[in-house]
Amino acid sequence: MPYKEYKPEKLYYSIGEVAEILGESTSLVRFWSDTFSDFVRPERNRKGNRRFTPADVENLKIIHHLVKDLKMTLDGAAARMKNNPGGLDNRTEVVARLRGIRESLLEISKSLG
Repeated sequence: MPYKEYKPEKLYYSIGEVAEILGESTSLVRFWSDTFSDFVRPERNRKGNRRFTPADVENLKIIHHLVKDLKMTLDGAAARMKNNPGGLDNRTEVVARLRGIRESLLEISKSLG
């Protein structure tokens, strides 16, 4: 599923921003952050609002893919993530590198006219 573009250099995202990126409701993002607390650990501000890091957003995208696209159960998705923690980090790194390459190519394209 294509996700909405977002700026991974941002330090924190609100629950509304994460929900918009995923194309889901804030209540579902809240539920997933509680259910998958081993993988998604949002900090809280003074008001108690969740603040998600880019790594949290990437893990939520993986959870979204496992649950919505692959139709896995919540337990199955949690087991998949626990059994492959290196793969999750690797995927996040690959996505970040690809985004950097994309930005470089866009800059080159603009400079060429």
